[in-house]
Amino acid sequence: MVNRFMAAQSTVEMRRWREPAIVTLAAMAALAALTADAAARQARPAPPTEAMAPRDAGEPIMAIVSIKTQQVTFYDAEGWILRAPVSTGTKGRETPAGIFAVIEKDKDHHSTLYDDAWMPNMQRITWNGIALHGGPLPGYAASHGCVRMPYDFAEKLFDKTRIGMRVIISPDDAAPVEFSHPALFVPNAEAVAAAPARAETLAREAGEAAKTADEAKKAAATAARETASLAASLRKLESLKSRADAELAFADKTLAAAKTDQAKARAEEQREKAALKAAEAGTQLDAAKVDAKSKPAAAAAAKDAAKAAQTRKADTAKAASEAKLALEPVSVYISRATQKLYVRRNTHKPWPDGGEVFDATIEVPVTIRNPDKRIGTHVFTAMARNDAGLRWTAVTIDNGDDAKNALDRITIPQDVLDRIAPTALPRSSIIVSDEPLSRETNYRTEFVAVLSNQPQGGFMMRRPTPTVDVPVASGNDWGNNGFGFFFQPNWNSQSGNTRPRAGQYYQPMQPRWW
Repeated sequence: MVNRFMAAQSTVEMRRWREPAIVTLAAMAALAALTADAAARQARPAPPTEAMAPRDAGEPIMAIVSIKTQQVTFYDAEGWILRAPVSTGTKGRETPAGIFAVIEKDKDHHSTLYDDAWMPNMQRITWNGIALHGGPLPGYAASHGCVRMPYDFAEKLFDKTRIGMRVIISPDDAAPVEFSHPALFVPNAEAVAAAPARAETLAREAGEAAKTADEAKKAAATAARETASLAASLRKLESLKSRADAELAFADKTLAAAKTDQAKARAEEQREKAALKAAEAGTQLDAAKVDAKSKPAAAAAAKDAAKAAQTRKADTAKAASEAKLALEPVSVYISRATQKLYVRRNTHKPWPDGGEVFDATIEVPVTIRNPDKRIGTHVFTAMARNDAGLRWTAVTIDNGDDAKNALDRITIPQDVLDRIAPTALPRSSIIVSDEPLSRETNYRTEFVAVLSNQPQGGFMMRRPTPTVDVPVASGNDWGNNGFGFFFQPNWNSQSGNTRPRAGQYYQPMQPRWW
């Protein structure tokens, strides 16, 4: 009985202590949960928001899109100026990470791929459909491969950018850092100052040479036509002379056969007429024979003069083209995959199908030390002038060597440096990458290169720019035909490339002309 009582008392005591213990444990669990949630919130980065630098903004030089943090940042010569959240491509339609530039702008664009979808304030970076534009932002990657920006942000940005502005799409966060290296272009102040006047002088000389060449061509054509018609004239005159001689001979026979004075008088009159006709035909034939000896020589001289004038026209046009391009920022791409160096400069010549044509007349082999070792992908940009010439930044979006070691491994041909370094301007750039140029690099783009170790669903699913004959700046006079380009076949897949990415490789578009 006592034991039963003790047991009952013990049970009551246990119940008495269990209730507060449970409450305590629940409170502790709730506190732990709150602490964990707070820690998680602290560890999770805040979603990106629109921001503007607290200073007067200059013209945007580059945009960097971070796929990881779904953010775009625009930079001028002094640093960042605008930031905004973005929505990049969803799984299977990923926005390609890589190097691009703005190649076309359309205030009120509608998609030709996705049911006429509205893409306001569109800034295209590939011709197969990748662009920056205004669109809905759900807070995560949700596009078909484009980079959506807030509608108002895209609208405010639209008029601030220009064709050729660099667009870097990075898998992670990336930002430009101040950078210097002996391999970076050091312009010559005197050459930069003299460049506008030199371009104007050479353009005038090219115009005069083109006019002279056209006149010489017309003179040569006239001389050739006259020479060609001379043979026919000689044959006709020889026929007329033969006929006149025959008439004179007949008149002589008629006179000899005349029996009466009246018949002799008529025959003598006919003979005089025949003799005069034969003499005139002979005079014309003799003169034509003299011309026949001089005309071919004159035609040959006119042809030689036209050929020389055409050569001078081409030479002065090439010089004028180079001088005009020297007024533009220059972009250089160095590929470890192809062991080549490529140069692009904007001609500002609009193309009827959209965009502007980029000069691509420099494409040369380049020496890269340890070519089998990864070099990474680095973008070096001349942000502004300084006492040393240009102030540069570096952006790395794919690891290999660091930026300094990457440039240490490269030897740029001296003739290329001599052509582009003395007049290098702010916004010029040098890109060093393991990647080949994408097949989307063409006559209406600067450089397009995608990182082969990152997903490219939104890029690969699009139809590549059609393989057609494309115009390339030829060095011809800028004004004569309105463009100054010649045509040659576009690219095929790059044979010698070891990176298997569905034929996305640039093929050289033209031979060098220097």
